[in-house]
Amino acid sequence: MFYIQEGKIKVTVVSKQGKEAVVAIMGKDEFLGEGCLIGQPLRLATASAMTDCVTMRVEKVEMERVLRDEPEFSKMFVSHILERNARVEEDLVDQLFNSTEKRLARALLLLANFGENGHTEPIKSKITQQMLAEMIGTTRTRVSRFMNQFRSLGYIDYNGHLEVHRSLLNIFLGDQPNTIEAAAMKSAAIKRKQESVPFSTQRKMVRREIQKRPVQ
Repeated sequence: MFYIQEGKIKVTVVSKQGKEAVVAIMGKDEFLGEGCLIGQPLRLATASAMTDCVTMRVEKVEMERVLRDEPEFSKMFVSHILERNARVEEDLVDQLFNSTEKRLARALLLLANFGENGHTEPIKSKITQQMLAEMIGTTRTRVSRFMNQFRSLGYIDYNGHLEVHRSLLNIFLGDQPNTIEAAAMKSAAIKRKQESVPFSTQRKMVRREIQKRPVQ
């Protein structure tokens, strides 16, 4: 297995049809290849460097010895496994229940290391729209659409490099009716409703609204 000392690594899986999905982005002080400890004969995923990386290879026998003989390290490793498991569960819930827009917002915040301090960090690794699509299970076209909307609202800067602002949290925490996608659908529904009303009726409705207003 491997211990990441520096850099970012993406973990991907590929379906029989050749479709690739990004299942994790790993960083400093994280481990890869823990499956060998439970006798996993084959790697189920592929790890690829996203930036310049420094990793340390640890043989299975040595890892088992350290876990057995060094309680502090064992405690730290168990904590890492539990956090990894919690993150996988959060990813599953996100995939099952959140809209594409919210999944993208969450992925961007995680890439920017948004945490308890309430701040985001610059994303140094190159993140393409295709990679984002593979992370959240959608198409590059939809990612492009939402990225442009996020940028126009000031949630991100996306000119050569990606910078995520804290305000993007509004999308992820907001109720569904307040999201961009829902607002666009509501606007389209209103437009269709207006188009179905004859012009003469629309004019009467406008006059009634004007008459309701107080005289200045």
